[in-house]
Amino acid sequence: MNQHLIEKGVQLILRGLDVNPNDHNYTDTPERYAKALLEMFQPAETDWATFEEEFSDFILLRGHKMWSLCPHHLLPVHFEVSLAYIPHGRVLGLSKLARLLDECNSGPLLQERFTKLAIDKVAEICPGIKGAACIIHGVHSCLSMRGVKSAADFITYRLNGVFETDSALEQRFFSLARRDNG
Repeated sequence: MNQHLIEKGVQLILRGLDVNPNDHNYTDTPERYAKALLEMFQPAETDWATFEEEFSDFILLRGHKMWSLCPHHLLPVHFEVSLAYIPHGRVLGLSKLARLLDECNSGPLLQERFTKLAIDKVAEICPGIKGAACIIHGVHSCLSMRGVKSAADFITYRLNGVFETDSALEQRFFSLARRDNG
């Protein structure tokens, strides 16, 4: 990401909003906004270490909360993501599932694309897995604060491997991934 270009863009937006550039409330806004985007979209370097382990059921990260931006309006989107996979002889460190999602969130993106990226990234990092499943609940500011002004959330999901072919496994994933399932 180019912090300097982001700052210049924010300066133009503020000018377009007829904001007084000398008002002390806005003097550092371009830099602060650029740093916020860098923090949101530049995940930490991760060592994708896997560990030999004979575990035959799925491993589930449930309710990981994160922010992104809608690519159409550049307004905030709040995601709650549940991601599962069934290892095949090797497991990924538990914190790495959250880091994997952060890495997929590399800039404004569609929720549908994010759902697919998460599944693809698990398969890339843990080759040979038996299957993966991801469900994302998204609350989109572009929907709630403009246009139709709906407070609805959107759900996207993707399954692969045995999650696609074993309906009991699929149902167990959805049951455990439910937000109201304590």
